[in-house]
Amino acid sequence: MSDPATPRPIPAPPDFPVTWERPEQERLFWTHDRMHWPDPLPIVYASLVPEDGVNRAAERYQAPIRFDAARINGYQYSSFHPPLVPPEELEAMGHRAQEKVGQAMARLGEIWETEWFPEIKQHLDYWRSYDLRGATMPQLLDHLDQTLKRHQRLWTIHFEVAFPMLMSVSLFDDFYRDTLGGEGAFDAYKLLQGFTTKTVESGEELWKLSRKALGIPSVRQVLETRAAQEVIPALEASAEGRAFLADLRAYLDVYGRRGDKFDMMGQPSWIEDPTPVIKNLKDFIGQPDRDLEAERAALVAEREQAIATAREKLKGYPRQVVEQFEFLLRAAQTGIVLSEDHGYWIDYCGQYEVRMVLLEFGRRFAAAGLLDRAEDVVHLTFEEIAETAASLPRIDRRGLVAERKAEIERFRQVQPPPALGTPPPGPPPDDALSRAMGKFFGAPPAPVTDRSLLKGAAGSPGKVRGTARVVRSLAEAARLLKGDVLVAETTAPPWTPLFATAAAVVTDTGGILSHCAVVAREYGIPAVVGVGAATAVIKDGQTVEVDGDAGLVRVL
Repeated sequence: MSDPATPRPIPAPPDFPVTWERPEQERLFWTHDRMHWPDPLPIVYASLVPEDGVNRAAERYQAPIRFDAARINGYQYSSFHPPLVPPEELEAMGHRAQEKVGQAMARLGEIWETEWFPEIKQHLDYWRSYDLRGATMPQLLDHLDQTLKRHQRLWTIHFEVAFPMLMSVSLFDDFYRDTLGGEGAFDAYKLLQGFTTKTVESGEELWKLSRKALGIPSVRQVLETRAAQEVIPALEASAEGRAFLADLRAYLDVYGRRGDKFDMMGQPSWIEDPTPVIKNLKDFIGQPDRDLEAERAALVAEREQAIATAREKLKGYPRQVVEQFEFLLRAAQTGIVLSEDHGYWIDYCGQYEVRMVLLEFGRRFAAAGLLDRAEDVVHLTFEEIAETAASLPRIDRRGLVAERKAEIERFRQVQPPPALGTPPPGPPPDDALSRAMGKFFGAPPAPVTDRSLLKGAAGSPGKVRGTARVVRSLAEAARLLKGDVLVAETTAPPWTPLFATAAAVVTDTGGILSHCAVVAREYGIPAVVGVGAATAVIKDGQTVEVDGDAGLVRVL
């Protein structure tokens, strides 16, 4: 007989059949990563998921964690688990990791400036200087090989940054609670707010562009009266409009290598389709009397006051405690900036360049009649792209692409199970890294027993009432009006300008260190994250009350 205490594999739902590539995969515990990839992904992601990057970074810090990824029916599943070593070695690894990550925390800003960021820029410069259109097919195939290697290296850097970045903020939060107390969930985070990140900077620069548009009557009229898709043709009709378009394109050249979601392969970037940016400009035009710069200055002043208050409280403490506070404060302030900046450069700018390489193959395959559209190339694996290119024009991929598109659309209508595989035998580990990751991804959502009251995690303080707008992509964001409550499965960094329009935000995924929570605090709007079923329970147009301090959403 089997031991009843031994966890058994989770049965897959009938409409979500699972075939494991390797038998040992079923013995792992898999969760659907809705925070990054809520939708089914094109198959090219099977070669791009940062599995190797996580494990290389874990090895750098000797962290007792390993990562596996699986694309199941198009959805991205992740498994974080300890390496297969004896328990005493696992414990020793935990101690070594804490020491090594602590060393990185002490030099976090320095390592970013002197090691990580210069290498990231080197890879981006390589891609941007490469003549994709002028390359021969053999040269392009060599470039594809280089692209995959560079992409993998970028994701190793991503997690080399992420481990000390997340731990620095999490440990500061723990230290503040344990040493200085505080009644609110956000007391420690007030000392970390008001710093400029690439995410906040991109929103501020777009806001400045909107202030310029307000001063040009003809441009303002176009933005106020035309649909987002009609704005560019309307602006092209006048000299003032064309001058403003030049400014908009300059903005896109700097900040436009981003897309709707974390899926940068299957979605056009803002450079390719600036409609989401124009939608945000239209929203900003509707707030002529708002002073976003004054709001940011108030955040900085509140931060400095909170730091001064904390230092005053620590005056009677031993010197070692004060030094620990200052160490963790410096590391956490750097970490909160890098939480956005590393994603801007790697998750978006890096993947944009990979998309450009893939689209060049797609253009050539479509010209040869092997694909219907250049964008269909994302439904091929890297191996299939190389094989098709090497034998051009013999292998017609249109039938295979049609099958894969149909599979994605089929499973898009299916609710993927939150977990698959075999649950771990005991409670989750309680170490510093695991706690930090828990604050990032959030705890499992509470079950919904009362559909008028939803429980999540406190993401950003405050309480407001407003009309709920359930938004699943930036293409739907035009429905979000000033004072509405943004309800979404997840919010990626390119959604940030919406935070200047929304009165509050509610997400199905994430924790207090998630992108949504960090940015909501920067914009001073309440947020409840990790609700789980918000987009399923809340109906568009309902009135809701968002209590960011308590992590509660009431449907009124």
